[in-house]
Amino acid sequence: MEIVIALAIGILFGAGIWLILRPRTFQVLIGLLLMSYAVNLFISVMGRLWVDRPPLVPGKGLPDPATVADPLPQALVLTAIVIGFATTALYLVVMIGARGLTGTDHVDGQEPEQ
Repeated sequence: MEIVIALAIGILFGAGIWLILRPRTFQVLIGLLLMSYAVNLFISVMGRLWVDRPPLVPGKGLPDPATVADPLPQALVLTAIVIGFATTALYLVVMIGARGLTGTDHVDGQEPEQ
C-alpha cells in the first residue's frame, strides 16, 4: 500500500511540475492543481495508512492511540482543499482577465514567432 501511495504522489507531483513548465496559462494552472493534490495526499498519508479501520473508534473509554488514525492531518487536508478551491477560482479570474487584455493565453503575453 505504501508503494502505491508513494508512486501516486510522485506521479502527481511530477506531472504538475511538467505542466508548470508549459507555455500556456491553463496548463500552468492545472500543474498547480496537480501539485496541490499531491501535497494533500502526502499530508493525509502522514496520519498513517490503515486498512479497514475507522479514523475514530466510537465507544466507552478512550481507544489506544496507536490503533486509530491521526485526525490532525485530515483536518489540515480539508482546510487545504477549501483554500485550494478559492485560489483556483482566483487564478481562473486572473487568467481570463489577462487573456482579455493581451489576446493570448501565453505566459509571456505574446505568441512566439514561428
